[in-house]
Amino acid sequence: MRSTVVKRRSGMGMIGLRHRRTGPLAALSASLAAVLALGSCASSHNGQAPARLTISAAVSLKESLQEIAGLYQRQQPQVSIIYNFAGSGTLQRQIEQGAPVDVFASASPREMDALQAKGLVMVETRRNIAANEVVLIVPQDSQTVSGFGDLTAPRVKRIALGEPASVPAGKYAQQTLISLNLWDQIQTKLVFAQDVRQVLEFVATGNADAGMVYRTDTQITDHVKVVAAAPGSSHSPIVYPAAVLKASHHADRAKQFVGFLTGSEAQVALARHGFVRVAD
Repeated sequence: MRSTVVKRRSGMGMIGLRHRRTGPLAALSASLAAVLALGSCASSHNGQAPARLTISAAVSLKESLQEIAGLYQRQQPQVSIIYNFAGSGTLQRQIEQGAPVDVFASASPREMDALQAKGLVMVETRRNIAANEVVLIVPQDSQTVSGFGDLTAPRVKRIALGEPASVPAGKYAQQTLISLNLWDQIQTKLVFAQDVRQVLEFVATGNADAGMVYRTDTQITDHVKVVAAAPGSSHSPIVYPAAVLKASHHADRAKQFVGFLTGSEAQVALARHGFVRVAD
């Protein structure tokens, strides 16, 4: 699993002094003990022990969640955040196979619904944390494609999409192309990727003439440009649910983190990366 670790440590363990001393040495020892005791208190903020949360999240959330980890740890310095970013379908399968995960954040409801149906999710913790938009992209210097209608042209050889069965962005792209009556016409041109960032890479490197990704993905490279946005009516609503897994060993901390994702500070960070706030 690809992981990103964001970690802070605070506090020091308390050292017991076995022998009672008098004089300057005793005063120095007492002062040291007091400092170490304060460090110990800091490491258990609000009486809670340090914890490490594993967050499995859709790769399209990568940059925003990395920023949010820093914001969260300013308030909760005793909590370490470990991220596992991948396609939502891949993460779903990992969780079903017993991967130790505290919080799951998917790029569509489908994967969360599947885990919920299997009784793996704390349903009461589920929240929609953001919304997104699907766009058609081409290499930055390309003049080949100016809209969806150009995808059928002979000059367009390769069109990159996420695998619809496992990548939410691919599913939304498929729905859009079917709605626009293009899906059957471009079957021989389709190149399927394992996640939305691979689609972005195919187009950015010129290995595909066009591709469909989230608008937020286009903010991380100057090597692609957006030529069209998918009509909102052409696909299912693009929402990102997050929830605590029943197998979490730090359920209280995990619930706190999901709650933080819906708060104003995290929502501002998500908006900064191009996400749209949704009513939960």
